[in-house]
Amino acid sequence: MSTEISLQGEKVSLAGKVPTPGSSLPEFKLVNDNLEDLSLTELNHRRKLICIVPSVDTPVCAHSAKKFNDMLADSQQDKITCLVVSADLPFAHQRFAKSEGGLKNIRLLSMMRSRQFAKDYGVLIETGPLAGITARAVIVADEKNQVLYSELVSEISSEPDYQKAIEALTAGL
Repeated sequence: MSTEISLQGEKVSLAGKVPTPGSSLPEFKLVNDNLEDLSLTELNHRRKLICIVPSVDTPVCAHSAKKFNDMLADSQQDKITCLVVSADLPFAHQRFAKSEGGLKNIRLLSMMRSRQFAKDYGVLIETGPLAGITARAVIVADEKNQVLYSELVSEISSEPDYQKAIEALTAGL
């Protein structure tokens, strides 16, 4: 199944479907800044906000990462995890975090070893100049990996609804 969104007004197609509220998150293996794999299973018993972006080397993606980092500064870090996932290499994530003075409230992860994450999460761009990387989406899941909130941003160059995502993440904590 293919979904269409746009990049600066031009239609692009995505593989798969973004997980919707009530569904379960698909398992994943992503790569952290130490080149180690991190799986969804390792994050069980924590609420998760997964911010998926094309690249932290772009202004909107960088802003999204910083915005979630800032918004989560006073949150219950022992109960939640915020992941920012992109196609960037971990070395780019390290440079980005260093340039921002450290990002203590988010974890930057790469899908460098597999595009399966992007397919399973419905954000793999199939057509257009960004084919092969991800669209922009935010998914919030509970401690049992049940989706509470999801947003596929219809225009790649636009920002997600930060407030709705944070409200879903912190509701009831």
